[in-house]
Amino acid sequence: MSDFEKLHSGELYLPGDEEIMKEQLKCLEKLYDFNNTRPSESDKREKLLKEMFAEIGDGCYIEPPLHANWGGRHVHFGKNVYANFNLTLVDDTHITVGDHTMLGPNVTIASAGHPILTELREKAYQYNASVRIGRNCWIGAGVIIVPGITIGDNTVIGAGSVVTKDIPENVVAVGNPCRILREINEHDKEYYFKDKKINL
Repeated sequence: MSDFEKLHSGELYLPGDEEIMKEQLKCLEKLYDFNNTRPSESDKREKLLKEMFAEIGDGCYIEPPLHANWGGRHVHFGKNVYANFNLTLVDDTHITVGDHTMLGPNVTIASAGHPILTELREKAYQYNASVRIGRNCWIGAGVIIVPGITIGDNTVIGAGSVVTKDIPENVVAVGNPCRILREINEHDKEYYFKDKKINL
């Protein structure tokens, strides 16, 4: 198996492989074009995202700058996903985000890791593990999600959290490491922020 073929296998590989670097460069060229669009060029942005991403649903919006190892090539967004400024996608393998999920500014979603053993890191070995975020999630500002994580539908991850273990659906989770604070409940149907009532 070539290093390129190991990208999605979870096996150790060398990311500096010539075939990998050649393919990655093509993706980064498109990412450069996306990040250098003008605010008025929404149609151009939408077209580029469809070329860059593995899948991107209708109604998605990503605020530049976007940072991504593979320019989104291994990223799967459902419909109506919103990502604020400085989203970082370490997309060496698959990252999946469900419909209607919101990503705050400076969120990092990493699918690539490096071994603990020094001798392997010295040789620049890497492994990849896919990340999956469900539907209707809110990932707060500055959240970091490490390789291999799954976050369930409707879950809120508080700003600044570092997600190192899977988080189930329908909860609010916060902290470093990220832990479940509480379930989403009846109170949330009445109040949207502290003592602010929903009056819609």
